[in-house]
Amino acid sequence: MPVLARSLAFAATLLIATLVATPATAGDRYVALGDSYSSGLGTGAYTDAACGRSSLAFPAVVARERPGTQLAFAACSGARTTDVLARQLAALRPDTTIVTITVGGNDAGFADVLRECAKPSWLSDCAGRVRAAQAFIRDTLPGRLDALYARIRLLAPQALGVAVGYPRLFSGRDCNLLTWFSADDRARLNTTAELLASTIRGRARARGLAFADPIPAFTGHAVCDRDPWLNGLSTPLTESYHPNAAGQRQGLAPLVRAAIG
Repeated sequence: MPVLARSLAFAATLLIATLVATPATAGDRYVALGDSYSSGLGTGAYTDAACGRSSLAFPAVVARERPGTQLAFAACSGARTTDVLARQLAALRPDTTIVTITVGGNDAGFADVLRECAKPSWLSDCAGRVRAAQAFIRDTLPGRLDALYARIRLLAPQALGVAVGYPRLFSGRDCNLLTWFSADDRARLNTTAELLASTIRGRARARGLAFADPIPAFTGHAVCDRDPWLNGLSTPLTESYHPNAAGQRQGLAPLVRAAIG
């Protein structure tokens, strides 16, 4: 065999041996950011009660399905965009491959809006609170989201980012004895969820993040539906109007799974 042919054959053998001996690469490094919809508040089982973090939340569900995935679970109940910027982004690294985030609802004061709208009509200014929240979502929230998403892209430039929205809460009725959501109240709240979705979608896509929209997925699984994925009025109160374990597993997790492939 000519010298050149022997050299090429040896090089090929060495390359094959190297490839066979090289261990499989590590799995994804997944960072979960955001508020209670990411942390899992509402599922009733928590690994971190202060933040409402749950092994039943969609980030934990998705991570378990992907062998070798390392989950940095930074999401915390009550988080606003400023909280994510100040306290959660330290989890991001250049080698982060997946980032998911739910945020914006607390910035708009959605929990306060719900409390106002749950009152009897003679005690409530639901329409006024909703108008104020919607004005904030239109006028102020886009800038906050834009700054946050830009920072995520800077700190994790190779990551596939997914911004997850919020579902509509109601699809037809309020079955809780201690709340008084009228038909108009429910329609206003659902319209606000749609406005949040369009705002998050627009800013996320502008910064190169995918958008996962729970509104279609949760249709037929709203508060008081036959198979609800959202809690109604609950004990403890903090779990009210959040996805339950089924909502996280069957509602949110498939959306994120589809977005990251």
